[in-house]
Amino acid sequence: MKILFLTHSFNSLAQRLYIELARRGHEVSIEFDINDAVTVQAVELYRPELIVAPFLKRAIPEAVWRNHVCFVVHPGIVGDRGPSALDWAIMRDCAEWGVTVLQASGEMDGGDIWAAETFPMRLAKKSSLYRNEVIEAAVRAVLAAVERFQSKDFKPQPLDYSRPDVLGRLHAPIRQGDRSIDWRRDDTRTVLRKIHAADGFPGVLDTLCGGEYYLFDACAEGTLRGNQPGGIIAQRNGAICRATLDGAVWIGHLKHKIDGELALKLPAALALGEHLADVPEVSPNSMLNLDYPLGVGRVSTRHVGLKPDLQIIDSVSTASVIEQTELKSAYGGETFRDIWFEQKNNVGYLHFDFYNGAMSSEQCERLREAYLAATQRDVRVIVLMGGADFWSNGIHLNCIEAAASPADESWRNINAMNDLTRAIAATGSQLTIAALQGNAGAGGVFLSLAADHVYAREGVVFNPHYKGMGNLYGSEYWTYLLPRRVGEEKAAALTQNRLPVGAAEAREIGLIDGCFGIDRADFLARIEQIAEGLAASPDYPALLQEKVARRERDELEKQLDTYRAEELQQMKLNFYGFDPSYHVARYNFVYKIPHAWTPLYLARHRRIASARA
Repeated sequence: MKILFLTHSFNSLAQRLYIELARRGHEVSIEFDINDAVTVQAVELYRPELIVAPFLKRAIPEAVWRNHVCFVVHPGIVGDRGPSALDWAIMRDCAEWGVTVLQASGEMDGGDIWAAETFPMRLAKKSSLYRNEVIEAAVRAVLAAVERFQSKDFKPQPLDYSRPDVLGRLHAPIRQGDRSIDWRRDDTRTVLRKIHAADGFPGVLDTLCGGEYYLFDACAEGTLRGNQPGGIIAQRNGAICRATLDGAVWIGHLKHKIDGELALKLPAALALGEHLADVPEVSPNSMLNLDYPLGVGRVSTRHVGLKPDLQIIDSVSTASVIEQTELKSAYGGETFRDIWFEQKNNVGYLHFDFYNGAMSSEQCERLREAYLAATQRDVRVIVLMGGADFWSNGIHLNCIEAAASPADESWRNINAMNDLTRAIAATGSQLTIAALQGNAGAGGVFLSLAADHVYAREGVVFNPHYKGMGNLYGSEYWTYLLPRRVGEEKAAALTQNRLPVGAAEAREIGLIDGCFGIDRADFLARIEQIAEGLAASPDYPALLQEKVARRERDELEKQLDTYRAEELQQMKLNFYGFDPSYHVARYNFVYKIPHAWTPLYLARHRRIASARA
């Protein structure tokens, strides 16, 4: 069936739905929702049998929905209507939420219902809920709706508020006044809920150091305390810790609000700069004086479910070990850490949970140090865990944009990524596993390929290409790592086509070794089984010896230094050459400049029309 996606952008939900529908034999073309005239033209060019709107910020033109069946994917339960649906669900502390697929009509979010799915809520960032629970529910609902549409005998249900099972209601747009934090009255959970509900966009507007900033990326702190709610009491690896009425929270990212100027989301410490000169930098494992009550590093809620026999090694002080970690409930035991290492038996698990998967020069350098420290541990297998929502998306474009010389910072960042990738690829003392819990893009994909074995959760999406960022060539030894897995022809297709790849397809073409896990807990359990089995295998010495021999053979054929030099020669042209495409594309990306057109590699209907012209 010919399906047209009408979407504000090709975001994570649109990509996942594209993968799932294409895998089932549907022909999918994509059009960005720029204006009514463009939308109408796209429909005329493609003549779709069905239109799906995964992510819209405005209504579908009447000329389209009156003449074509249009599925709108609404991130709310049946009956929920209005913008900011997920924001309100988090703000109201709903125990359950859902996704509804409804038919576009003259009444916003009021059309007939084709499918609906629900899921339990958790205290988490909106962006995390969206990338996990919302997307999984949306996939189930859209696939069911498409199947019902094809059957020709299904009648969608009108929205009927008289039914007792219709619990959603029309709500007003959420405003900054609704999100505002009263530091003197709001407890820690309330502060977290407000920031979580605005994560990704638009953030919570607040006053800091005499300026107005949008707050993002929050997590609770279990031990640090301060006397003045709202005051900054500590900083760590780019994040700041602010006292609350009954505890403290970490804020990872800020966006400075200056009237009439575009704003850039940055690590909080970078955004505040010299204002933090007197704020102490605290290690997750440090003991502080009683002015700042005990600051023993603890694990965050991301660790819930881990066994108490794990050792925790701090990424700041890799020699320090917390024995017999006792995991606490509520907030007593949480803190901010973006890199941490756990050891169980002969397996080490290296986590790196970077916001939106972006890796700055400094983060790459710290992660490399943590990895090298892990190789000195008494472990046979090292599992590279990434984060819960992302594995990695490569270099940190926002930090690059904020640098005095974006070209120089681009160069520093790509070299830091290369140093990290090489450290993993050249490891001869352990076998390595990349365990992708979340999506990976650009250099992050090729970083994962540096490991000996690569596994992904079933819902993970790969974007193994750079060209969309101003025709960027890319590095991270991709010219070595990618062809050795998929061959030269497929490597060229993946990097040139610029289309997302699902985990199942990635396994089929050899990009990864396997995909499994209905949910994250199942995936992590399977990863532990694989890692433990590999470490305990009687064939382990032979496997390690073969790995070292293979690397030596590859090095004799062509040195890693040569691959790197060739890639960086192209990257230098991207960063310092006469073509500004990369710098323009990066600027548009970090400042969220709206699309002026849909790229031809996404718009199948426009490629066909262009070929006919």
